[in-house]
Amino acid sequence: MGTSDAVKDLRLKAINMVHRSLLTVSGGRIGGTLGNMPVYRVTTTGRASGQPRTVMLTVPIRKGDSFVFVASKGGDDRDPDWYRNLVANPEIIVEPVDGSGPMTLVARTASTQEKAELWPQIVEAYKGYGGYQRKTERDIPIVVAEPVGG
Repeated sequence: MGTSDAVKDLRLKAINMVHRSLLTVSGGRIGGTLGNMPVYRVTTTGRASGQPRTVMLTVPIRKGDSFVFVASKGGDDRDPDWYRNLVANPEIIVEPVDGSGPMTLVARTASTQEKAELWPQIVEAYKGYGGYQRKTERDIPIVVAEPVGG
């Protein structure tokens, strides 16, 4: 990893830490949404460490107990670590920032057909995702997370 990538990663981690701190200090009143998208705590299992890793993610689409996440990493040419973790260990914990309780879900990368159906809805929820895709040659993965056994 080059210095530029390390700086980008450090910046994203700092933003995530500030976001979590704002949620904690405000009792969930600040940072519970980004634009019109709700924010969730998502815990994956580290693919190398086996340790829990928590990140704050927006959900552009939610259908019942299923969630859609976008592994954009701001248009970076690399997949985000949280995505690489859930590919290795698909069982994740999703928790609303209002503290209403965690849900155990199984995550998977959307098929090409699913992505074609979901992408317009995702970009409608947050136009920045379209810009992220234009910024990189990487095909940004869409993650569908569904209840265990569902």
